[in-house]
Amino acid sequence: QGFPDYIASRAQRKIPVPHDPVLYRQRHRIEIMFGRLKDWRRIATRYDRCAHTFFSAICIAAAVIFWL
Repeated sequence: QGFPDYIASRAQRKIPVPHDPVLYRQRHRIEIMFGRLKDWRRIATRYDRCAHTFFSAICIAAAVIFWL
């Protein structure tokens, strides 16, 4: 049908699209993490000039988000 098999279909759909619930759960967790990282202004606007400094900021933000 052209749809990836890891995105769940709506409950009202007459013919449900098959999906893998484990992959869907993992994808959802990653999407949530990116949404939370975008809440950090420094990461969302990327003020850092060096790639390693930017990656360090992402790691610190992810650790703080995971901790809370």
